[in-house]
Amino acid sequence: MPSLLITGANRGIGLEFAKQYAKAGWRVLACCRHPDKAEALEQLASQHEGLLNLHALDVANFDQIDSLAADLADEKIDLLVNNAAIYPDTDQRGFGSTDYQAWMHAFCVNSMAPLKMAEAFVNQIASSQQKKIVCITSKMGSIADNTRGGCYLYRSSKAALNMVVKSLSVDLAPQGIIAASLHPGWVKTDMGGPHALITTQESVAGMRQVIEQLTPAQSGKFYAYDGQEIPW
Repeated sequence: MPSLLITGANRGIGLEFAKQYAKAGWRVLACCRHPDKAEALEQLASQHEGLLNLHALDVANFDQIDSLAADLADEKIDLLVNNAAIYPDTDQRGFGSTDYQAWMHAFCVNSMAPLKMAEAFVNQIASSQQKKIVCITSKMGSIADNTRGGCYLYRSSKAALNMVVKSLSVDLAPQGIIAASLHPGWVKTDMGGPHALITTQESVAGMRQVIEQLTPAQSGKFYAYDGQEIPW
């Protein structure tokens, strides 16, 4: 039975990943900051008893990451999905009004934490069958695609994440691990808003197909949920 470890699983894209993989018969290790307050995730776990396990994890707390990795030391993790992320509200203020404290926190959650997760769980991933690390990034992290400017905090943190993924693809290749960046599209979530173009179901279904088809030759690349490669 393949297994998934996912962060930010309490809502939106993360919750949908947990739902679809559990339905497909995967063992899901679903992480979020407050599982006791994640009603939808708890309900999902009750529907898939024995397949879906909840774990408390704040990805900004690196000691918690190490502790969870120790608790799950004997697990084989086929797929790590670094999904937890933030979009700072102050990012909308624009040039000249940068909230530098919020920027540092965005880098911690969006860029540093995914690398920390990879470092902490590399042995569990390397011992699995599929050996995949996927980071949920954003097209807003593409330098080539940036024609509107602004959103310095979010854009830069996701561009940094993309570079983390590229380096992981090189450094972990000897262990047979594949790493890729995935853009979920503009999705109807709390972050994406009600005017977004696609549902979480459509986004995750597309990303699952991309993940399933990932090969070592595609490691280190940047794909949209529909399989199209995105320029850096």
